Amino acid sequence: MHFDDVILGRRSIRGYTPAPVPRALIAEVLTLAMRAPSSMNTQPYHFHVVSGPALDAIRAGNSERMIAGVPQSREFRTGIAFGGAHRERQIGVAKQLFAAMNIARDDADARQNWVMRGFRQFDAPVCVIITYDRDLADSDDTAFDCGAVATALVNAAWSRGLGTVINSQGIMQSPVVREHARIPGDQVIMKSIALGWPDHDFSANAVVSERRSVDEAAVFIGFDD
Repeated sequence: MHFDDVILGRRSIRGYTPAPVPRALIAEVLTLAMRAPSSMNTQPYHFHVVSGPALDAIRAGNSERMIAGVPQSREFRTGIAFGGAHRERQIGVAKQLFAAMNIARDDADARQNWVMRGFRQFDAPVCVIITYDRDLADSDDTAFDCGAVATALVNAAWSRGLGTVINSQGIMQSPVVREHARIPGDQVIMKSIALGWPDHDFSANAVVSERRSVDEAAVFIGFDD
């Protein structure tokens, strides 16, 4: 695929077929992703690629603990709740997804089931958990570098016909994730990325989230008007 086709065509995939993804193909995607720039070439990230029984155990543990009301234990800081324009964009994409899935505003069961999909890594056959070295936890550059490699990963996957969605729900119960993904104590769990073959019959997969225009996002200084 041409670069523009990847960037403009990619979207978050929240429904997957059960077809397995070959390990060699995932390694190919990671090889491309790791060409992303990092601060002074530190490359602080690690990938824990989970599938099969281990991923099933994470799904079950996440779901059971969340339903039981166990407080979330996400390791990467969450910050304050979104407000203003950021909250409006969050609500906007939620409305798009609920409309695509025909989930009514007052359908509490359907909305709860939608939320729980996130804790199950959207039932994808593969989950990629991104971690970083704990001794770099105080560096904002580290978070930037992990974000860069995550972006490169989802685009590389799309170029190979694979779908992804970056999510935080999948790592909210960090003890469960750490145990079954065999994550050592010297690493901090940052994000999870669901990965697999898109289910083209899953309505939400057709949703393309809205983007601001360049005029709204950019200020040009020193150019002729």
